[in-house]
Amino acid sequence: MNLNKEEKLVVKRYCFGTPVETGAVPVKPEISRETFMEMEIMQDGFSVHMEPEEMVYGLGETVRGINKRGWLYESYCADEPEHREDKHSLYGAHNFIIMSGKNQTQETTEMSGSVQYVTGKRSTTGFFFDTPGRVIFDIGYTQSDRFTVTFEDFSLELYVIAGDSPEQVVREFRALIGRSYIPPRWAFGYGQCRWSYLSSEEVREVVKKQREAGFPMDSLYLDIDYMEQFKDFTINEKSFGDFDALVAEMKKEKIHLVPIIDAGVKIEEGYDVYEEGKEQGYFCKDENGEDFVVGVWPGKCHFPDMLNENARKWFGRKYHRLLDRGIDGFWNDMNEPAIFYSEKNLKKIFKRLEELKKENLDVNTYFEMTGLVAGASNNLEDHKSFYHHYSAVSEDNAVNKIRHDKVHNLFGYYMTRAAAEAFEELCPKKRILLFSRASYIGMHRYGGIWQGDNMSWWSHLLLNIKMMPSLNMCGFLYTGADLGGFGADVTEELLIRFLSFGIFTPLMRNHSALGTRRQELYLFEKKKEIRGILKMRYRLLPYLYSEFMKAALRGTMMFRPLGFVYGEDDIARETEDQLLLGEEIMIAPVYEQNRTGRPVWFPDRMQLLRFRDGELLEKEIFEKGYAYVSMPLGDICIFLREGRKIPLAVFEDAGDNFVRNTEDVDYQNLEMYGFGESVAAYEYYMDDGETKEFSLEKNITIL
Repeated sequence: MNLNKEEKLVVKRYCFGTPVETGAVPVKPEISRETFMEMEIMQDGFSVHMEPEEMVYGLGETVRGINKRGWLYESYCADEPEHREDKHSLYGAHNFIIMSGKNQTQETTEMSGSVQYVTGKRSTTGFFFDTPGRVIFDIGYTQSDRFTVTFEDFSLELYVIAGDSPEQVVREFRALIGRSYIPPRWAFGYGQCRWSYLSSEEVREVVKKQREAGFPMDSLYLDIDYMEQFKDFTINEKSFGDFDALVAEMKKEKIHLVPIIDAGVKIEEGYDVYEEGKEQGYFCKDENGEDFVVGVWPGKCHFPDMLNENARKWFGRKYHRLLDRGIDGFWNDMNEPAIFYSEKNLKKIFKRLEELKKENLDVNTYFEMTGLVAGASNNLEDHKSFYHHYSAVSEDNAVNKIRHDKVHNLFGYYMTRAAAEAFEELCPKKRILLFSRASYIGMHRYGGIWQGDNMSWWSHLLLNIKMMPSLNMCGFLYTGADLGGFGADVTEELLIRFLSFGIFTPLMRNHSALGTRRQELYLFEKKKEIRGILKMRYRLLPYLYSEFMKAALRGTMMFRPLGFVYGEDDIARETEDQLLLGEEIMIAPVYEQNRTGRPVWFPDRMQLLRFRDGELLEKEIFEKGYAYVSMPLGDICIFLREGRKIPLAVFEDAGDNFVRNTEDVDYQNLEMYGFGESVAAYEYYMDDGETKEFSLEKNITIL
């Protein structure tokens, strides 16, 4: 549905304290003069009563479920590889929530003095707490019927959007924060990554074996070892000495190399990025005005002051070194920012360890010792030890110093913004792939995100499923998890189930860590099943790209919980392991070991389209209700909503080598699958996939 044709909701903007500008909202509504009535104002935050059936959505990249009730969440970007249920924060800070439930209107009867509650229709209210510091969301954790949000610094801009449905509120919020980032179309193809491919020859070998296995592929990612001693914007001449030839060779194979860029700049005489940054004063400072020293991959580093506009422009323009060599995609990492240690804290640790050497280590001193070493990494006291120069903290646009912990959640956002703004200058008409690990709302305009260093755990596959709608709510459409899991050893079954869900996510990347079982697809036995899954990804590309583009240009969601559409169905509202993808289909992935199928809740009449080896195997109609659906490894089950149809690409029979990449897909010769006696037309969006000529009017065909 086109937002322009709908009546806009009223967005109320309130100001508390002295807010720090984040850039999350490009054009702000006037500050509301109405009395703030939506929540109870406390000394350090807000609180509101929650009805038993009220659901709380949002917070983007977090642990646990789609409904956020019952846990304590912390909005503070964290280098957190263990995405366990007991964690409170991950890499992103996405302070947007929606409360949706049945209103109850309180009326008092004078005669009896009793209180009567009258049940009304479901209502929805969205809240965006725009502040770059630490925020705590207590959503029924301390008190089951209270939602409480508290701030370390009670200064923020609060946006309130009231509507009749979560989707309505999301559309208005997305209109408020601006259009989501749009990548090139090749970025929707399969990507292969590992920490690390150690040489040009290894890159060639991976691509060669992928091709020999008949597996399509569009991108190969270069982790930190492509660099010289982990220095940004450099090439390891020993192992990647033929880098230019490699890039050209991969381009002929229609493979895009996507290198990593980290947040820390190595301290090294003769390294021009370091010397320029130091000379110009572009690095973050300590309280004495000296460049703050931290340890990251290269050892001792400085952080570019991403909040300093001049420093940001300087750092962003460094990407030209790789753009000029034919690179057209990047992933920004370690930008929470991650800190292995600070030189300041390390001195304290070594001093105390020297003292402990002389002691008999009992239970207390032993754990103190181990805690000292473990606590060196991402120590929160370090965040209070360095500063930014940020003009946006003052009304007169003067450059002011602000302590990092006060604006911590903006660092990764502004690093990615630095690159995106440089691309606008260096290659204004071309789309460049760009995604980040850390983020804040507002960064969604400049790049996508991947969901961090997950593990090869079944629970993380389920977490991947549940995280997609929450991220879409906050504007992050181009996203996906490391398929197969980044850490730990994957099993073939888990990898295949990850892939079976990953073919639906815009970012489809297989990534694994050093020291774990290798996850290149050609290393596994069930090649036929894997090939069939990949074939479905490329067959689905016309639909996936079309739905992504419509969601980006209309400010809607690509992935939605069932309850967003079937809001009067209590089972649908509580179902979190099935999602609506676009307007036409529902998906219900398998996410448990040794399962050959699963129960599926059908909130409405739907048709199962079962694909095997990339071809339609059977159709089956399911009425509203529960049903067990068989889903053996390799089968892709798509549930088509009644009255809808979807376009799939058609491949001529070419055996295993059905398609090599996104460029081989015919986006015009389509096969349509519809369900129902009266099937609505499908709005098909397609453009050239490379330039920024985005237009709903020009690029939509009615099928």
